[in-house]
Amino acid sequence: MLLRNGIRDLEWSAYKQKRRRKLKNSDFSIISSNCIGMFMYKDMELPYLSPTINLSIPMNDFVKMAENLRWYMEQKITQAETKEGYPVGFLGDVEIRFIHYGTFEEAVWKWEERKKRINWDNLFIAGVEKDGCTYETIRRFQQLPYKNKVIFTHVRYPEFPSAYYIKGFEEEKEVGVITFFKEQFFKRRYLDDFDYVKFLNGPDVC
Repeated sequence: MLLRNGIRDLEWSAYKQKRRRKLKNSDFSIISSNCIGMFMYKDMELPYLSPTINLSIPMNDFVKMAENLRWYMEQKITQAETKEGYPVGFLGDVEIRFIHYGTFEEAVWKWEERKKRINWDNLFIAGVEKDGCTYETIRRFQQLPYKNKVIFTHVRYPEFPSAYYIKGFEEEKEVGVITFFKEQFFKRRYLDDFDYVKFLNGPDVC
C-alpha cells in the first residue's frame, strides 16, 4: 500500500509539473464561485490575484456579482448573523460564505488585500452548477461580458458554449465537489477532466 501510494504521489507531482510547463499566461485573475480558482492557482504555484479564495458564493449571487463586477468590488463587506460554523458576509446584496476562515475579520482582511491584486485586463470567470443554480442562472452566466468564462455542469448544455460537462454527477441534481479525487489508480480530481491550463492560456494560445 505504501509503495502504491508513493507511485501515485510521484505521478501526481509529475502531472502537475507538466501542466505548469504548458502555462504561458501567469498574470491572471480568476473570479470563481467557490474554491476551484484557488486550486488552479495552487496547482500552477502562482499568487492569488483574486479575492475569491477559500470561500463560496451561491451561484445566483455570483452571476449577479459578475454582471456588475467593478461596482461590487467597490462595496464593503458587512457581517451577517449566522449559525454556521464559519463567517458569512454580504457584499452589497451578494452573500459570501467564508468557509475556510476562522473569523470574519480575517476573511475581510484577506478579501480586501487580494482585491487590490485583480488584473482587470486578464479576467477569467469560473462557476459551478450548484448552490441554487438553475437553467436561467446558466443562461445569464453565458451572457456575461467576458470572453474567458466557464461553468461546470452535471449534464451537457450544448446551447451554452461556456458550459463544461463534468462526468460522474448525472444522477444528481447538481455538480458535486469537483476538487475531490476520483476513485481510480492515478490521482485525478473531477476538475482535471477540464484542461484549465488551455483555458487560462486564452483562446489565442495554441
